[in-house]
Amino acid sequence: MTHPPTPFACDCPQDLPASGVRTGLSVSDLKQSFLDNLFCALGRVPMGATRNDAYLALALCVRDRMLRQVVRTMEIYAEQDVRIVAYLSAEFLPGPHLANNLLNLGITEVTRQAMAELGLDLADLLEQEEEPGLGNGGLGRLASCYLDSMASVEIPAVGYGIRYEFGIFDQTIKDGWQMESTDKWLRFGNPWEVARPEIAYDVPFGGRTETWSDEQNRHRVRWIPATVVKGVAHDTPILGYRVGTCSRLRLWKAEAVESFDFDAFNHGDYYRAVEDKMHSENITKVLYPNDEAVQGKTLRLQQQFFFVTCSLQDMLRIHLLLERPLECFHEKWAVQLNDTHPSIAVAELMRLLVDEHQLDWDTAWHVTRNTFAYTNHTLLPEALETWPLGLFGHLLPRHLEIIFEINARFLAEVRARFPGDDARLARMSLIDERGGSHIRMAHLATVGSHHVNGVARLHSELLEKTVMHDFAALWPEKFCNITNGVTPRRFVAVSNPPLAQLITRRIGDGWLCNLDKLRALEALAEDAEFQQQWREVKLTAKRDLAVLIGKRTGITVDPASLFDVQAKRLHEYKRQHLNVLHILTLYLKLKRDPLAEVPSRTFIFGAKAAPGYAMAKLIIKLIHCVADVVNADPAVRDRLKVVFLPDFNVKNAQHIYPAADLSEQISTAGMEASGTGNMKFSLNGALTIGTLDGANVEIREEVGAENFFLFGLTADQVGELQASGYQPNEYYKRNGGLREVLDFIVSGALADGDSQLFRPLVDNLRWHDPFLVLADYQDYVECQERVSALWSQPQEWTRTSILNVARMGKFSSDRSIREYCEHIWRVQPQPVAWQQPKCRNPF
Repeated sequence: MTHPPTPFACDCPQDLPASGVRTGLSVSDLKQSFLDNLFCALGRVPMGATRNDAYLALALCVRDRMLRQVVRTMEIYAEQDVRIVAYLSAEFLPGPHLANNLLNLGITEVTRQAMAELGLDLADLLEQEEEPGLGNGGLGRLASCYLDSMASVEIPAVGYGIRYEFGIFDQTIKDGWQMESTDKWLRFGNPWEVARPEIAYDVPFGGRTETWSDEQNRHRVRWIPATVVKGVAHDTPILGYRVGTCSRLRLWKAEAVESFDFDAFNHGDYYRAVEDKMHSENITKVLYPNDEAVQGKTLRLQQQFFFVTCSLQDMLRIHLLLERPLECFHEKWAVQLNDTHPSIAVAELMRLLVDEHQLDWDTAWHVTRNTFAYTNHTLLPEALETWPLGLFGHLLPRHLEIIFEINARFLAEVRARFPGDDARLARMSLIDERGGSHIRMAHLATVGSHHVNGVARLHSELLEKTVMHDFAALWPEKFCNITNGVTPRRFVAVSNPPLAQLITRRIGDGWLCNLDKLRALEALAEDAEFQQQWREVKLTAKRDLAVLIGKRTGITVDPASLFDVQAKRLHEYKRQHLNVLHILTLYLKLKRDPLAEVPSRTFIFGAKAAPGYAMAKLIIKLIHCVADVVNADPAVRDRLKVVFLPDFNVKNAQHIYPAADLSEQISTAGMEASGTGNMKFSLNGALTIGTLDGANVEIREEVGAENFFLFGLTADQVGELQASGYQPNEYYKRNGGLREVLDFIVSGALADGDSQLFRPLVDNLRWHDPFLVLADYQDYVECQERVSALWSQPQEWTRTSILNVARMGKFSSDRSIREYCEHIWRVQPQPVAWQQPKCRNPF
């Protein structure tokens, strides 16, 4: 892809770089800095610059204003000897940086004016930005919300992860089927990162261990690896909202220790000359390789160990550079493990402390257990990572020995507490001996951490009752809940400026850093003038999304219709197919009775299915087939529309959340850890239809039961029904409406007469239905009728929408971070002033 030149105005000579300040915030300063970067950093002149050149120049202009604060922030941390949070996550989904950084600097409108005076449209430059697809979904977006909040509430922090060359796949649709293509997010460069080649660490793999005795005759172990790669740091500044704190996201890129073998080259073996480089760089080549094959599993474990050891070595380097003793490492670093992916850190820190820095085992274990805390994000067994013992030992032989030792000491503790309970020992062991030996990484993280938290109250309760029941019985004080949150800066102020401006005009702008202040909107919920303004803001967002839908799909939708949205990762437990069953219920109802009272609705889906997840891909195909039939039928096409908006990501989500009227949060109760899309929709004025699952429970409590469309079995009822022998086909036989819909799906009417295409999906629902779609169907349909009834009362709907927003204060990621600081990290805010850096810093 190429970008044509975008000529723009310039009142300085085009053959000379303009001189001027690099950090000023006035219109003239920004114009001068923009031109400086265009000339000096990109080597371009305005007449020949493409839109991408202009975007890069503006991004560098903004980055200049952030980097000074990065340096100053790190200096303050060193001077004050603060405790720093290190957030370890295999995923980060930051979304586009430019708009968020302009907001946090407070220069959005000044920049808009500066660009306009240069003949450029800021909106075009914002659209030009490529999104870093460094995550799969909610896990990575949560990590990025937390980095934003840690900077905004001025918590000393650094994020550590992987600089994937290719992120989560780009999704296109062909004949209704999902197609994946490479996410080349770096193809036009990344102006936000700063490569730090001087900060690099060796990462060993494979080989063997050998024992030896040191000068004091102490038993030591030496790891002799088969291969070594190098991890190189790349830093992205993360600026807080209207504060001086600018934290850092440090991502690691894999490189060969020696990129070129001259000896092989000179002997004519040109492939072997670069072989090490190719093999080494594969480690950070792509986000989440397909791990169905052994090679994929190996690469995924390599990725996890790679970024963990680089991050821990980096922390130890900084710690020692500040002349701190290693025995107090845990007093200066609070390391959060975001899910099980970084849990190998427990064994790796032990290796580094014992083998590399010669601490004794007990001291090292005390440091390790007081350094780490672990966030669990799922109750699904397949998401609680395990590694085959043989694979793990082949790749990380020293870590296997350390895990065996940790396990032996841990099981001795369990035996002392629960003597004679062999079944408990088997359940709690770090090694699962059933069906081939596997290492249980969630168990390792739990044993090696001082706290374990769930991410919503229900999730934390279920965590202690189910997968971590034995550990909670042993260490009840270790478990706690921190309900997830989202940043209102990105998901309201950046995503929905008209709504943010309306709120600010009425209650001031303090809500952006204290979301509880939204409560002041309650007094306006029945104000007729404010309601009208609220509806106008929502209609504007819906019109914008309608334009985007038309461009991306060719489907024309009515912005006045109810926008019913389900946008999230495609998984059976999230039950997009339950939504489809309701659409077909309405469609068949209108076919039988064209005069039926069915308000005009536009059903909007956004979802990516994992490349190897056949059933999820079949559900995407079903959505498209339903859309083809419904949208083409003249009897209903003015009443119902179905849209699948491809390539759901943060950038597209920023168009979707503001436009939604109804938010579909319909997962099987007890399956969703928390969810954060539910919070983003509600913050933008969507009403929620949902089950008592994840954070839905707490959202309903906050907004009021009367302002939430509740349906479905509770988590306890789900467990009871499954335990009693759930027979989904009985629901099919007893419910005529459900039977009509399922029979219609397999009739061939949706697939040009092919009655077998969706047979696997329907058979799975009738005879297995692991996520109780059929059990919740009737309650869901009846709840949707309540939605339609309220939609027919615009004033009451608007009132409810306003109250939803007013009562979402709890769900700010700022609140989550403050709770982590209080209950888990024991870290205090450290303000940073806006001023020039004054000395070299060790970070």
